[in-house]
Amino acid sequence: MQLTGKQWIGGESSWEGLEQFQAYTPHNNQPTSTVFYEATGSEIEQAVKLADEAFWTYRKTSGAQRADFLEAIAEGILALGPQLIETASQESALPIARLEGERGRTVGQLRLFAEFIRNDAWINPISSPLQAVKQANGEPAMLHQMQIALGPVAVFGASNFPLAFSVAGGDTVSALAAGCPVVFKAHPAHPATCELVGRTIAEALEKSGLPAGVFSLLQGATHRVGESLVQHPLIKAVGFTGSYRGGKALYDLAVRRPEPIPVYAEMGSTNPVFFLPGALEQNKTALATGFAASVTQGVGQFCTNPGLFVLESGHTDFTDELDRQLAAITCGAMLTEGIKQAYQKGITRLRAIAGTQATAQWTGDGVQPHLLLTNVPSALQHPELSEEVFGPSTVGVVAESKAEILAFARNLQGHLTATIHGTEADLAEYADLIDILTMKVGRLVFNGFPTGVEVNHAMVHGGPFPATTDSRSTSVGTGAIYRFTRPICFQAFPESALPGTLLNAMTS
Repeated sequence: MQLTGKQWIGGESSWEGLEQFQAYTPHNNQPTSTVFYEATGSEIEQAVKLADEAFWTYRKTSGAQRADFLEAIAEGILALGPQLIETASQESALPIARLEGERGRTVGQLRLFAEFIRNDAWINPISSPLQAVKQANGEPAMLHQMQIALGPVAVFGASNFPLAFSVAGGDTVSALAAGCPVVFKAHPAHPATCELVGRTIAEALEKSGLPAGVFSLLQGATHRVGESLVQHPLIKAVGFTGSYRGGKALYDLAVRRPEPIPVYAEMGSTNPVFFLPGALEQNKTALATGFAASVTQGVGQFCTNPGLFVLESGHTDFTDELDRQLAAITCGAMLTEGIKQAYQKGITRLRAIAGTQATAQWTGDGVQPHLLLTNVPSALQHPELSEEVFGPSTVGVVAESKAEILAFARNLQGHLTATIHGTEADLAEYADLIDILTMKVGRLVFNGFPTGVEVNHAMVHGGPFPATTDSRSTSVGTGAIYRFTRPICFQAFPESALPGTLLNAMTS
């Protein structure tokens, strides 16, 4: 597929503006060959209006029709072959094998959602008699509830997953599955990858006979395109994966609109890991090895990277072993030069905090794994120690007692995950810790590591603020579809007038 650098709006390329930008190869920070064009205000307006026009047809399509569309996208992504993987690797510095796995996950979640919506039961039908209203035969009338699509959705691509959290990623797929058209804002770090997948979605729409306005792709290196999308009165919801600063800015714009709309922003976390005494006594070397691998996986650029761990004092053999393990790991290039610089600044800032011990030498250059140690009083006094530094680092908080561990846990903000390593005896002893953590995270892991998220029906990838802007939802798994629906209730309607999907779901 020949790249154009243009917008793809309603199945057609568009180039109206003069503002240009290029992606950069992270290995050498040199620009890639394709020039991309920033979307203009009129192009944004066109994309959103087409999405709104398409919504009135698309929302009434059957689950089977939308499932066929999702399957067509999956086939189209596979048909891109090596070009997609090589392009994504050039723009992100991610290894070929990692991207092939990510492509598999992307295709897999498309097919999972297709399977999920083929059965209309996903609309969660609820029927109850209405005792206050009687039918002609004297029987009570009925109330019928179902989920319906919200409307056009703006979705933003993530920097760290150019496929699985990007153009055909979880936000887009769950919105399309729900019956919502999508206007996608491509990530400026991998615009070529975004164009390849965006055009594939446009082709799948045409093959499926669905309105072209169901999907559009907008390019842009500035904040203007995203801000315009979020503030457009026809956009009814937003999906975002990225930094706290970016997600919170979009959220603030959305809630200040004349008609506020939901923003489902996943903004990262430090995903605390609690190493309990029994586990450390039994498996300290294996735990240090596994934890070091989790901290440095993907150069630490996972939103589930464990950037924080807690243990009781007296386990310097574990932290010494962890330090050795981390020192032996060589990290590759980070996703962008900006992310690398932010990591270096973040480590320098943490090292300067009083009461924090850095175990590695630090020049401020390059990318190296980093371990810092502190105690509970210092961590409570300096909450920035518990904030995300995006990259291969972790902060160890050493407690003097179980009471200090519980105090620290109670003071945690919201995170995507928390992990407990322990024995059965540890779990019984630290039952209060489990109780506390269930209120702090969306996923609680036992004797594992949080890095990586499997796409299935039960997964929760979310958590209390500031990990996300809405702790009631997930951005991974089939439950993500309900971010882009709302309930509607039909009172005393004859069955002949009820939506076909509701009738099908009631009888299935």
